[in-house]
Amino acid sequence: MKGAKAVALCLKEQGVDTVFGYPGGMILPLYDAFYENPDIREILVTHEQNAAHAADGYARASGKVGVCIATSGPGATNLVTGLATAFMDSVAVVAITGQVDTSLLGRDAFQETDILDVTMPITKHNFKVKKADQLVPTVRKAFALARHGRPGPVLIDVPRDLFFADVDYKPQAVQPEHHGKPDADFLICAAEAADEIVQAKRPVAIVGGGVISAGATKEVIAFIEKYHLPVVHTLMGLGAIPRSHPQSLGFAGMHGEKAANHAIAAADLVVAIGSRFGDRQTGNLDKYTENTKFIHIDIDPAEIDKNVGNSLGLAGDMKTILSLLMKHEPNSALTDWWQQIDKWEESYAYDYHQSRLTVPWAMHQVMQRTKGKPYAFATDVGQHQMWAALHLRIEEPRTWLTSGGLGTMGFGLPAAMGAQLYYGRDRRVIHVAGDGGIKMTGNEFYTIARLQLPIISLIVNNRSLGMIRQLQKVMYKERYIACELDYPMDYVKYAECFGIEAESVSTQDEFAEALKKALEDRDHPRVIVLNVWRSFVEPMTKGGARIDEFVEFK
Repeated sequence: MKGAKAVALCLKEQGVDTVFGYPGGMILPLYDAFYENPDIREILVTHEQNAAHAADGYARASGKVGVCIATSGPGATNLVTGLATAFMDSVAVVAITGQVDTSLLGRDAFQETDILDVTMPITKHNFKVKKADQLVPTVRKAFALARHGRPGPVLIDVPRDLFFADVDYKPQAVQPEHHGKPDADFLICAAEAADEIVQAKRPVAIVGGGVISAGATKEVIAFIEKYHLPVVHTLMGLGAIPRSHPQSLGFAGMHGEKAANHAIAAADLVVAIGSRFGDRQTGNLDKYTENTKFIHIDIDPAEIDKNVGNSLGLAGDMKTILSLLMKHEPNSALTDWWQQIDKWEESYAYDYHQSRLTVPWAMHQVMQRTKGKPYAFATDVGQHQMWAALHLRIEEPRTWLTSGGLGTMGFGLPAAMGAQLYYGRDRRVIHVAGDGGIKMTGNEFYTIARLQLPIISLIVNNRSLGMIRQLQKVMYKERYIACELDYPMDYVKYAECFGIEAESVSTQDEFAEALKKALEDRDHPRVIVLNVWRSFVEPMTKGGARIDEFVEFK
């Protein structure tokens, strides 16, 4: 059969039912093959960057490999930001790009770009297929690499003429991932780690996005309950265990909850599970690690000692490692430690009794109205992202979609679209964006309206790039520049031009009523614009300080 048909069958073989992309001359043969494969749903987006973000959102929501496709040259380079986003957050995505014919490679042909060298630092691996007989095995290998071990994006670049070449295709079952048995040295390290946990007086567990990737929520809950460990979440780890769990202290880090940050700062042992100790999580590393021991559990050996040195590292399958640690028994219920933590939680509890519309208040209302119901949340990047992380109280894995490592403005809307296409009508996505990021990828409202995806978008309109303004207040003596969006934009009319019903709200009552109507309308997309005062995200840790030292806003 022709190469394009073989690629389409390979995608189906790998469990792919949805691809996101934008056509062009060099990828058009693959689109033509989709014409004969109705089992694969082809989603035409408005920009290739959005195809990558949508595939990313689909992957985060489903746990499957997301797929995006683009043509050569600008089509391929427009995928770069989305691939980098997936790479930083360890999300399994396969990108297939068309390329100029093999006879034209290296001749600066129309729309020729060396996309392999461009994407090498931001993909788990990338391939340029040079011969027709490499096409099928390369596609299969790309999917295996994307999903196995630490997930990540993989790119396949295919010259157009190979799509027309004759290739052999025989169906092949997807091979499950197998983890080898721990060796003697590993068992010794696991026993040592268990002893450290048993002896600790003030232990804290950190759960990161790796817990979600590993599908290890049940095992982590059993582990923290057995050892009576307080647990904090990284930005990517929200939902790894329910926020309502009595041992959960919430989100920790630069804008983390004060009780969570105080617990980490006072801990004598930190057990990091599927977290890479990013700088927004730790702050000043010297102060973060002072007088504290660390146990680091991660699928990727390269993460051990990368950011926090001298940790007791356990690299491998998370479920296997936790099962080894569970063989030991705790010494105590850590009563004194929990009494201190309870005091912090009581002292720093957020007061939602406010007279005007604020984003924390609005997020709290969203949380209350959706609690126990099938919803997921996708955010853009900025102040609203931190408010959402602090106040939505995420309960389930794969229901929190945000750009953590790269911090990509514009991620939220196309990611919400990808997730909603996976969920169908079983779970609804609520998207939160700022008035900065929505201008970057808001054109995807067109696709959302065309497909009638029932996404609820909350646009925070504070007429500024809020996080930039906050940093300028804290670090640049309130010298505000290039951050204020005072030229008015009518976001309601913007949404309505795509055929989406929208409301603008400025009071608590208006928001409550608009949210009620949006939640009741389960068949159509809705937009709510929150007109709020410019304010600052609290808490915020001081630069170069301990994680429990906070900026005081006046």
